[in-house]
Amino acid sequence: MIRISQIKLDVKEDLRVIPKKIAKQLRLSTEDILDYVIYKESIDARRGRVKKVYTVDFKVQNENKLLSKYKQLSRTPDLAYKPVKGGEKQLGHHPVIVGFGPAGIFAALILAEAGYKPIVFERGQAVDDRTASVELFWKTGALNTESNVQFGEGGAGTFSDGKLTTRIKDPRCRKVLSELVKAGAPEEILYKNKPHVGTDKLKPTVKNIRERIKALGGEIHFSKKVEKVETDCGRVSAVVLSNGQRITTDVVIMAMGHSSRDTFEMLLDIGVDMQAKPFAVGVRIEHPQQMIDQVQYSQPQRPEGLGAAEYRLTHQTTGGRGVYTFCMCPGGHVVASASEAGHLVVNGMSEYARDAHNANSALLVSVTPEDYPDQGPLSGMYFQRELERRAFEAGGSGYAAPVQFVGDFLNGERTHMQTLGAVCPSYEPSVTGADFKEIFPEFMIEALKEGILAMDGKLKGFAREDAVLTAIESRSSSPLRMHRDEKNFESISIKGLYPCGEGAGYAGGIMSSAVDGIKVAETIIDQYKKPN
Repeated sequence: MIRISQIKLDVKEDLRVIPKKIAKQLRLSTEDILDYVIYKESIDARRGRVKKVYTVDFKVQNENKLLSKYKQLSRTPDLAYKPVKGGEKQLGHHPVIVGFGPAGIFAALILAEAGYKPIVFERGQAVDDRTASVELFWKTGALNTESNVQFGEGGAGTFSDGKLTTRIKDPRCRKVLSELVKAGAPEEILYKNKPHVGTDKLKPTVKNIRERIKALGGEIHFSKKVEKVETDCGRVSAVVLSNGQRITTDVVIMAMGHSSRDTFEMLLDIGVDMQAKPFAVGVRIEHPQQMIDQVQYSQPQRPEGLGAAEYRLTHQTTGGRGVYTFCMCPGGHVVASASEAGHLVVNGMSEYARDAHNANSALLVSVTPEDYPDQGPLSGMYFQRELERRAFEAGGSGYAAPVQFVGDFLNGERTHMQTLGAVCPSYEPSVTGADFKEIFPEFMIEALKEGILAMDGKLKGFAREDAVLTAIESRSSSPLRMHRDEKNFESISIKGLYPCGEGAGYAGGIMSSAVDGIKVAETIIDQYKKPN
């Protein structure tokens, strides 16, 4: 097939006109276009004229002749996933995977496809039971510390926007997207410039991938927490579950996610080499989605045929600290995301339709190990935990979230909830007015203030007085990195242990976590034969 770019359509035009557009540009007959596949779609909203812009792979009879005639054309690269051949060392036992978020799911899938029959242990519940636990928490404040927005089938991403945007250019991204589509995700994620699945569609998708892994011989056990990894002479020998069950194994993939703090402590205790790393902490900011649409599309109303508009903003403070938006959820909600009793955490979520009244985004301040007391490799985790404790207390110690209007925050005044503006906080179970100086250190307060005002210059209305800030967004990434060999991804301190994904400090979202899971699975396959 041949690849062509810059095929432009009006937002109301049907995709079926694409062959006609290609034919016209290349002086062909529409009938000459034998087949086509959309590779990429993006939106051009410059100068108030909104267009959809496509990169398309298409097929004609004499491809070489066309390629020689038009320099803007190129041959479509081979995007098919290439499985790794098995290695020479013998595995005595089936590989074990700890965690069934994106990294664990795709590590398990690749191993299962290769015949290695992985055994997965996930501390949280399967997605349907997990959903019931999460919804109960949102309604009543009754937190299940083992199954919540952070823990359970699909990982933290299951209760988010299902955002698949990534900066990594790894060809394995196509494998991830293709598998998600096979499992029921919208086909458009294969070509959208900023693809998302939505929480409602992601839940059945992860269930279908789970069933595929099981059909290939893998085992997946929910509500099974790995309490300890045993070693013998510096090598993994077994995992022990919280119920006392012991599973002998040669290989353990630690794909536990960024919130498994007790697991971090256990791994540090057994000698896993790790260190504190930079991360980010902040708040969720909510605006009317209609305002975001008007600014981003430069029109009074969202153009028909386009989805809720997004944004991504960054600012470097005068002191050199980064402030940025992250995991922006158009038409979504701010959700309660705690995993520890007595601590408060928020995140953003939206469903596929993205049709809720508010837009929300994390608004984060970069934090480095120099910003908090040195208490060893888990220092960043302790810093997160302390801020979450303060947020819990500021909300009244009952999982009500502390909120502050942007106008009050910029003026250093406590927010009182008697008079709401146009932006009604979406967080459940409830919110309470607060003064964020009781939660955040001064360097974060000042950075957030400077960032909000600077971002208003890039997106008019960002600093509107009635926009709502909700605290605390503290789980955007892992506060540590577990050191591993650069070539085979094995822990540098314990043989057979493979730190993987976001919790281990090697990813930052669904796509990069899933790709890291694939890479770790591949290196295991490359080293070992299938277990007997």
